[in-house]
Amino acid sequence: MTQVRVSEGILEGEMLDNVFGGRYTSFKGIPYAEPPIGDLRFKAPQPPKPWNGVRSAKEFGPINYQVDLFKPGAPVGSEDCLYLNVYVPEVPLKKNLPVMVWIHGGGFLWGSGNDDVYGPDFLVRQEVILVTFNYRLGVFGFLCLDTEDVPGNAGMKDQVAALKWVKKNIRQFGGDDENITIFGESAGGASVSYHLVSPMSKGLFQKAICQSGVATNLWSQAFEPRERAENLAKKLGFNSRDDKKLYEFLKTIPKESFILPEVAVTFAMQNSMDLPFVVTSEKDFGQERFLYGDINEKYLNIHEGVDVITGYVEDEGLVGIFLNGALDKTVEKINFFLETMVPLPIARNCPIKEQLDVGREMRNFYFQNRVVTKDDWEQILKFYSMNYFTYNIIELQKQCAKLNKKNKFYLYKFTCKSERNGFKNVFNVSNDPTIIGDKPVVCHCDDLTYLFQVNFLDLNLKKDSKAFRMIEQVTQLWTNFAKYGNPSFLETKWEPFCLEHERYLNIGEELVLESKPEHEEYNFWEKTINKYCPKK
Repeated sequence: MTQVRVSEGILEGEMLDNVFGGRYTSFKGIPYAEPPIGDLRFKAPQPPKPWNGVRSAKEFGPINYQVDLFKPGAPVGSEDCLYLNVYVPEVPLKKNLPVMVWIHGGGFLWGSGNDDVYGPDFLVRQEVILVTFNYRLGVFGFLCLDTEDVPGNAGMKDQVAALKWVKKNIRQFGGDDENITIFGESAGGASVSYHLVSPMSKGLFQKAICQSGVATNLWSQAFEPRERAENLAKKLGFNSRDDKKLYEFLKTIPKESFILPEVAVTFAMQNSMDLPFVVTSEKDFGQERFLYGDINEKYLNIHEGVDVITGYVEDEGLVGIFLNGALDKTVEKINFFLETMVPLPIARNCPIKEQLDVGREMRNFYFQNRVVTKDDWEQILKFYSMNYFTYNIIELQKQCAKLNKKNKFYLYKFTCKSERNGFKNVFNVSNDPTIIGDKPVVCHCDDLTYLFQVNFLDLNLKKDSKAFRMIEQVTQLWTNFAKYGNPSFLETKWEPFCLEHERYLNIGEELVLESKPEHEEYNFWEKTINKYCPKK
């Protein structure tokens, strides 16, 4: 089956060989919305127009215009980027296969659904249909002027449009439109987390997996988005605060102007993970709003009946060291600026005097108030892991466990170590001889290499290797959840998270059910944050 009729017309795909045996059908570059160009820049996506005849689906569509952090170089892509890809396993005489829709990460700034990072080979072997897609990023997807013209969240509305297209058309590929699992990592994981509470996303999926990112991670929440938009305009030579003039200026400026290195650095690196253009609470101008109100309150009304897996990798904080500009710079900041070690909620909400007090408490907890050196990199890593990822992930899991709803919540910690763990090289962490060396670590994004054929890393893999056994294990956990709602594997029964036992699955070479994740460290953070930022 290489031809499929969808709502807009006929697609011609192609049969491809899986790198590990078998075959699958690939349909690439399928438009799921109109190109968001011209007057549609910053606007909610519009339905795609039909085509005549047979449309070739053998090449990927353009990706959003960007500088790719994984592969730095000249900007690539186009504003015309709203395309998706469907991969169908070769399963004779079977219909209504489970569907898994992947939402890529990249800080809401870069990335795509293409197979340079997200090759489908591992997952389609498990007899599921895989869908990946592009959405608008950075300024194009997340600019917010707090006006009717640009209320924000265009990129998240792109994601909703892709999910609606899948819901409408996936049966034509042999998929079950009543068994759709959305999953994503980093900004993609946070995106999945937002879909769990967005009114626009309700009913479009049945299960969800949030990897290394949730909606309560502060880096995914817009902070003073109008101020950022005005600052961007000033960087580009425009100084008026008039709503219409500001909108017209940003709507008509060449796309290349948004990717100037000075602009990217100013916004993305000012406070490490304080990302420039992300998800915002939309003001009401009569539009369909993706998100509004406080995200923690929204989680009291998570879509009922949707089961959720959430988790993190063992050494998330390595990306924090990278974003701070290398280990020696990080050490210098910690030694000379107490506010470097202030948890993000306190940094955003408390006066500087309290921040300095918190910095002292954190320094004492992690370093016993001694002078910090590069030899302390593991403790530095722990702090950044909690600050950017782990604390909010565990906190949200506990919050969801209190809900009296028909949802099951599963938690994991990803500890797989093998030659697949290549992202410390991407983030340049391993280039510093004083950090890590040959010590095996599980960096932010390393879980991707056990779910996808990450082609740009050029990782060799043999079927009789330890790495391949872990890939089989991880992909079966994920696809068992997608198929049956039960993520258990062989003899390992993965229990839902509850406040009494706080069970989570340690996913490594072996699968081990453990309790109370990061217990001592989490409790210290919770006590500190509640002291300075008490919940309302």
